[in-house]
Amino acid sequence: MPKLDRPYLGELETAVMEALWHSGSADAKSMHGSLGRQRGIALSTIQSTLERLYRKGLLRREKVSHAYLYSPAIERSALLGQVFEALVENLAKDQTNLALAAFVDFASRADASTLDELERLIAQRRAHQGDTGE
Repeated sequence: MPKLDRPYLGELETAVMEALWHSGSADAKSMHGSLGRQRGIALSTIQSTLERLYRKGLLRREKVSHAYLYSPAIERSALLGQVFEALVENLAKDQTNLALAAFVDFASRADASTLDELERLIAQRRAHQGDTGE
């Protein structure tokens, strides 16, 4: 799995990833048609963004005729986990409690069902750790 060297993606990189998670795959021209034109950016900007994401290991590409067809190399949830982990490592350093408190505060702003889901996930992780002896 690719490891991000910085804790975030730019706004255009995020939009490209979102579009590819939705569509499954696209070439630069079709990506420009769906994202580039509405943003007023050139095809070359879309091409360089796709290339950057490919070099980061977040996209796969396959040569089809004279163009590359790009598809996600990572699931949204895995990327979110990496971004969160990198952000916590960069900001919280060894103060894990600060990161946990911020995360719980964020989760609690959504609604009670989000906190219920968080509790379920924690219980699931604890059960898994008990099964594997971690």
